[in-house]
Amino acid sequence: MIAGICAEIEQRKHEDSDEWVNTIYFGGGTPSLLKQKELKLIFETLRKNYKINPEAEITLEANPDDISTEILKIWEEAGINRLSVGLQSFRPEDLKWMNRAHNATESKRCIEMVKALGVHSLSIDLIYGLPNLPLKDWDVQIQSVIDYGVDHISAYCLTVEEKTALFKQVKEGKIITSDEDEQSTQYLYLVEKLRGAGYEQYEISNFCLPGKESKHNSSYWKGITYQGFGPSAHSFDGKKRRFNVRSNTVYLKNVNTGTNYYESENLSPTNRFNEAILTTIRTKWGVSLPSLISIQSPSQEFYSKVNEFSKKNWLKVENDTIFLTGEGWLMADYISAELFEV
Repeated sequence: MIAGICAEIEQRKHEDSDEWVNTIYFGGGTPSLLKQKELKLIFETLRKNYKINPEAEITLEANPDDISTEILKIWEEAGINRLSVGLQSFRPEDLKWMNRAHNATESKRCIEMVKALGVHSLSIDLIYGLPNLPLKDWDVQIQSVIDYGVDHISAYCLTVEEKTALFKQVKEGKIITSDEDEQSTQYLYLVEKLRGAGYEQYEISNFCLPGKESKHNSSYWKGITYQGFGPSAHSFDGKKRRFNVRSNTVYLKNVNTGTNYYESENLSPTNRFNEAILTTIRTKWGVSLPSLISIQSPSQEFYSKVNEFSKKNWLKVENDTIFLTGEGWLMADYISAELFEV
């Protein structure tokens, strides 16, 4: 697989060969299982074919049970300077319920090892809205993050997807999930507690200590172009999206024989307009009206909705930029959908 990914990198070097690469992100699946020689080969191929900024943010996704002092040093030597750890929870009952491979002890120990080495910026994922998660226990989890001095937190509400085992259990009444009021209470509590501890909310689900924003994710939200390598990887050049095939077998066969291994979609101005709203309205940078107008002139209905939501104190407009208010954070999906052009 690594040879196939490196082959794709070689084949696509012409796409952005003159642009500096400011972020690299190893995600999807379990990249923390990559061997040292495999990481080395990927980095050598990237540096051979692209201009990598010496100060580039280089992130690797990992699970708590994958982390050891030895592997942290290997990642450091390879060039990894930021870790995104799928911690999810510090509570044993939550981790067991989610069928996670790690336990609560490993959740804490992995943070301690990363902080002790002191070379990686650390981001962790937390999940709220879990069954039987009282506010006092949620408070303990947030306080643990604060006490450890974690640089970055991504907090997501539990979602129940159709055609999953969880969906079936909920439908049959075997599991009672939290309601929207509980989820909102936990979310707002998280926002206030982290803010009081010096964290900045720079996106609806993302919080960081000063200067510790995810540069990679921020680029995505701002509509900056990116390339993705490997099965299922996505790419975006500003006007077109590209999707690699999901099948490992098909991907390897086609990338090695020079045959097509991806699909592409040309985005209409309306598509790009709506995507710009969807991604930027959730951030501290807001929706730039001049940027929207450069894509497509907004309709009168768009401006009417902006005025309507401003009167409801869900939005505010400052310096030709639309921002969500504190109340608006909870309505972000609805507001975005209402502002979309058709």
